[in-house]
Amino acid sequence: MPLASRYPVQTSDHLRTSNRGLNGMRIGVLMGGRSLERDVSLRSGRRVSRALTELGHDVLDLDVDERLVPTLKEERLDLVYIALHGKFGEDGTVQELFEILDVPYTGPGVFSSAIGFNKALSKEIFQREGIPTPPFFVLSEATFQEMGALYSLGAVGDKLGFPLVVKPVAQGSALGVKVAATRDELPEAVRSALHYDDRVLLEKYVKGTEVAASILGNEYLEALPLVETVPRSGFFDFDSRYTPGLTEYYCPARLDDDASQRSVEAALHTHRALGCLNVSRVDIIVDETGVPQVLELNISPGMTETSLLPMAAETAGLDFNDLVKRLVGLAMEKYS
Repeated sequence: MPLASRYPVQTSDHLRTSNRGLNGMRIGVLMGGRSLERDVSLRSGRRVSRALTELGHDVLDLDVDERLVPTLKEERLDLVYIALHGKFGEDGTVQELFEILDVPYTGPGVFSSAIGFNKALSKEIFQREGIPTPPFFVLSEATFQEMGALYSLGAVGDKLGFPLVVKPVAQGSALGVKVAATRDELPEAVRSALHYDDRVLLEKYVKGTEVAASILGNEYLEALPLVETVPRSGFFDFDSRYTPGLTEYYCPARLDDDASQRSVEAALHTHRALGCLNVSRVDIIVDETGVPQVLELNISPGMTETSLLPMAAETAGLDFNDLVKRLVGLAMEKYS
């Protein structure tokens, strides 16, 4: 499928061959951490670690603890592959630490990570850049505790209309996300989201086809085939994402050419707007009129057996080891 000329495109053949000469590196795989996504991160990290070993690298598995910085100083790693998910792994925290220590790492930088993990700031940028995104409001825990914002929820529903999607502003893997179909369901959905973050995003529910667009590249970008997700529960929640058999996947997505093209363009625009390098995954709802509505951007896509980035790469002709090799090559390209 053709892409806009302002985004130079690499072919999948180029993806397989452009990073030759990167064998035999000393690579740390940072996984686990202390976020609510620890188990998912461990699954991603262990799978990446095996792939790197098979590719001929000397691999050191790392977790987040008080020994991390001393270990980084002692080991003199060529690169750290960030397989962390959630807070501290995707919000710019560990990226900032690696910048201070001059340790090369995979994935986008500090700014893109911090903005991408904050759904409210991301959506503000989407709106400023003219990227379609569902209308929304953001309320903090303080407004509920100190200003009686609970009594404003009816007005939010009146302005946006039901159903509403209620999300923690800074959380991943759909943790704490609820759909409030009616005004009566809204307070409980908000309380659930506030268990995961002190700010909550209330977003108009958009009916349509949910797709994920994975982007690889730095100056030159490659949009991998779109992955359509159809969860049995009707909502792509945490269990649907990581439990085999709970979601049907279609790659390429079952969209017409125009909707596919527009979705790819929206994903590329989003990747660029947030200043991403190396990789991102853009989550999109294609509404019933064929317009792609961007929900959020993920700077550390999962690498588990049910994750969408490896699925898209496989459809593009890249097996898992090819994908990991490509991500390592893109990371080193940042520092060349």
